[in-house]
Amino acid sequence: MSTASAPEPEPERSRAATVPEVVQRLGGTCTWGELRRAVHWRRIADALKSGALVRRGRGVYALTSDEDIRDLARRLTAVASHRTAALHWGWKVKSTPDLPDVTIPANRKLRTGVREVSTVHWRTLAPDDVAAGWVTTPVRTVVDCCIDLPFDEALAVFDSALRGGLRKHLVTDAALKLGPVNQRRVLAVARVASAKAANPFESVLRAIAIEAGGSHFVPQHRIRYDDFYARVDLADDELQIVLEAESFEFHGDKASLKRDCVRYTELAARDWLVLRFTWDQVMFQQDWVRQRIAMTVQRRSGSGRGRGGVGRRTGRLRVGALH
Repeated sequence: MSTASAPEPEPERSRAATVPEVVQRLGGTCTWGELRRAVHWRRIADALKSGALVRRGRGVYALTSDEDIRDLARRLTAVASHRTAALHWGWKVKSTPDLPDVTIPANRKLRTGVREVSTVHWRTLAPDDVAAGWVTTPVRTVVDCCIDLPFDEALAVFDSALRGGLRKHLVTDAALKLGPVNQRRVLAVARVASAKAANPFESVLRAIAIEAGGSHFVPQHRIRYDDFYARVDLADDELQIVLEAESFEFHGDKASLKRDCVRYTELAARDWLVLRFTWDQVMFQQDWVRQRIAMTVQRRSGSGRGRGGVGRRTGRLRVGALH
C-alpha cells in the first residue's frame, strides 16, 4: 500500500482570512453569531457593503443571493440544484461551487455560454422535484448530491439537511424508486448520515474515517466518567479513539488552549487516543488523514480492544450514559 507523505507544516497566518473565506469554511452559509466569532463586525459590514457577503434572511449570511440564482436559472431555462439548492434551503456544504449548480433535461442540447456561468448537470426532473419553478425540492436536492457528488460532499449535505429538519425516510423512500446503481449510492450515504454532526468539517472528517475502515465513529459523542465529562467531535467508544476537527478561528486563544490541554490530558489518562486534524488537512490532504486513521484503527483493533476483544471499562465510567 502506498503511504501518503506527512503534510507540509501549515504556514503561519500572515493575514486574517477574508470574510468570504470564513464563510466558505463555515459551510457557505452561516448565522451572525457563527460569523462574528471569527470576524470583527466592521469587516462584516464592509463585506456587506461591497457585495462580497449577502444577507439571505434574518441573521443568515451567504456569498450569493437567492435572487441572483433564481434569475440565472430562469435565464438558462434550468433548475438550481445540488450544492446551490442546498445553500438555498439553508444547508451547509463542504465547498460552494465556483459556478452555480443547475440541472437541465437529459435530452437538451447545451446552449452557447451556459458552461461559462454555471456547473451543468443533466437529468430529467419530474414536476414534483421542483419547488417554486426554479430550484429542486429538499428531497431531490439530497438525492442528487448523493448520486453526483463525492461521498464526503454528499455526506456533508445530507448531515446538514437532517440538522435542518429533513426526515431521512423521505430520502430513502425516494431512493427506492431509482435504478439499482443510483439507489445504492443514495442508500450508502443515508446509512451513515446523522443530524448530530456539527458542521461540514466534521462530516468530511467522518467520511474519511468511514473510508479508512472506521465505521463506528459517532459524531458529537459524549464521554462520561464519574469524575470527567467531554463532548468530542467523533469517537469510537469501543476502540477508545477520538477524532477532533480543530479550527484555528475557534481554538486560537489562550483560554481555549488551556481548556483543550486539560481535556486531552484527561482523555489520555483514561487511555483514549486523540487524533487532531486541521481544516486544511481534512479538506486538502485527505490521503494522509485517511492513512493515519486507518493505522490507528488497525493498531487498536489488534490490541485486544473493543469489538470481540477484551473488556476495558472500569467502574469509573458511568455505564449506560454514553449515548
